[in-house]
Amino acid sequence: MGRRQEDEFEDRLRQIVEQGADATAEKWLKVIENEYGRVPLIFKRMGERPEVLISHLLYKGTVAETSRLDPKYVELISMAVGAALKCPYCTSYHMQAAIKMGATREEILEVILLSGMIANSSVLANAYRVVDEKLEKCFPCDVKAVEQKKAPGKKKAGTARTKK
Repeated sequence: MGRRQEDEFEDRLRQIVEQGADATAEKWLKVIENEYGRVPLIFKRMGERPEVLISHLLYKGTVAETSRLDPKYVELISMAVGAALKCPYCTSYHMQAAIKMGATREEILEVILLSGMIANSSVLANAYRVVDEKLEKCFPCDVKAVEQKKAPGKKKAGTARTKK
């Protein structure tokens, strides 16, 4: 029987305390570089404040490790989110990770297609809500204001005929 997730997490925390934040951050950055061939810029910058990098990677790692989804699908989903958010760095990084976990070219293209569809739907849904919430409330007010200026039966100023 395997160890409980809580025990492994507590061991990880103990190791961080024993090694210190600087050494832990440096070690984790090397692991990332060995595993993926490079360290993403955000991790490099976070590494300048080891406590930020460690807390981020603890969170990210715990979410991934406790997920009931296959790791390949976690990376494909992460790639899709990166694509939908228009982040080429996230898209590239998670695509590489997905490939390392066995994702095929067809799966990657399918995920990109789906993320584009959802991103497009999000643009439409948000814009239509703005129209419904703002335009529907404001537009009638503006129309009434225009109609009041041009009351029925009245002619515009400067166009009235004078009697001779």
